[in-house]
Amino acid sequence: MKELETDVAIIGAGTAGLSAYRAVKTAGQRALLIEGGPYGTTCARVGCMPSKLLIAAAEAAHGAAHAAAFGVHVEGVRVDGAQVMARVRSERDRFVGFVLESVDDIPDEDKLRGYARFVSDTVLAVGDDIRVNASRVVIATGSSPYVPPIYAELGDRVVVNDDVFEWKTLPSSVLVIGAGVIGLELGQALARLGVRVRIVQRSASLGGLQDPKVRESARQAFEEELDLCMKTEVLKATRTGEGVSVEFRHEGGQVSSDTFDYVLVAAGRRPNLEKLDLHNISAELDDRGMPAYDKDTLQLGSLPVFIAGDVNGILPILHEAADDGHIAGSNAAAYPDVEAVVRRSPMAVVFSEPQLAQVGARFCDLNQQSIVCGEVEFSNQGRSRVMLRNKGMLRVYAERSTGRFLGAEMAGPSMEHIAHLLAWSHQQGLTVGQMLQMPFYHPVVEEGLRTALRMAAKRQVEADLNYVRECEQAVNKE
Repeated sequence: MKELETDVAIIGAGTAGLSAYRAVKTAGQRALLIEGGPYGTTCARVGCMPSKLLIAAAEAAHGAAHAAAFGVHVEGVRVDGAQVMARVRSERDRFVGFVLESVDDIPDEDKLRGYARFVSDTVLAVGDDIRVNASRVVIATGSSPYVPPIYAELGDRVVVNDDVFEWKTLPSSVLVIGAGVIGLELGQALARLGVRVRIVQRSASLGGLQDPKVRESARQAFEEELDLCMKTEVLKATRTGEGVSVEFRHEGGQVSSDTFDYVLVAAGRRPNLEKLDLHNISAELDDRGMPAYDKDTLQLGSLPVFIAGDVNGILPILHEAADDGHIAGSNAAAYPDVEAVVRRSPMAVVFSEPQLAQVGARFCDLNQQSIVCGEVEFSNQGRSRVMLRNKGMLRVYAERSTGRFLGAEMAGPSMEHIAHLLAWSHQQGLTVGQMLQMPFYHPVVEEGLRTALRMAAKRQVEADLNYVRECEQAVNKE
């Protein structure tokens, strides 16, 4: 048995793991990066970058096919699926190459290939012949797509997002299971590239939106373009030659069936914990095998063990994983003197059309009695109508007593940019009044944001006046 010694062992060389490694090395300590799978982050290999390449192709096709509304007539638009997927893979490989270069720059003595499992709190077995003795450990093993058992017998006809980017050409038809981020992005992109697509969702959930008014505006926009079946359950999925026969039960109880080339399962992801033998450590585990940890320090109880990135289930987003890795790595290096870190303002974007985004506090977590809301519909917003991208709604939430901006949800054109402006405002602790003092150019989509902020500010003033009246009435009664 080969014995290795290190200050911090990091399990996983994705975004969080690499960030943790850099934090430990910056602190002047030894680090060992352990990876059993392929190098290259989820984002670069099978996530945000290849999906955006597919979306970019879809936007080009959609723009050409719908240019007539502007008086521009494009004849004979043809999508070459093989060319589309060749570019997706080529550019994907380029992005992965950048990550691999950064891994190559790590000294060989700091890298170990193989799957690690816990023998005790700080002792890891890697394979059958290597034991790593660490002072502290960072778990950064990421997550994997979840495929429900109903699709287990479909063989190569059931795919996850990882598989899509290996296609050599586009199929004729795809059933997408799930209307979350991945389902909406890939489903709409494939549909715009000429694939017959149906997206089914068991619940009313859509793209992670919590605000019912914003979610409804998004649903209406998507249903104008997509075969989107909300509150629909898959009863049976059967392999039939080179395709899949699927039986559905829709809202209201009616049953239907259809056939597709592939079933793309986008029903969520699960943390990669099963190979770690976490039962061998002192942490408390829930019924799913997830260890209890402090979300501010990422520490497992009082143990010298930390958990970072998608595996901890907080926010499976690249910049959050990078932040997680830095927090976990820094605290592992400083252990036992760990510190709670103030996180950046939450922000999430779905790159569909309309784009969906959330900033700050989630709508479902807000006390509706203590906030005021402002909103704008993009149907008549000037720049949005100019671009014929006038769908969706944006809503902002502010503290009733102070006007402090608390968060927002939105569905509309280019929301990725407005989400950044709002996240910066949220992180600075601005009030809606202060936000309205910022410059707004004309004509831009941001003028719609100003409309929503003005409504929130007006309602906040009205709330103040109502409070004063209530106080005066109470005094008069006395």
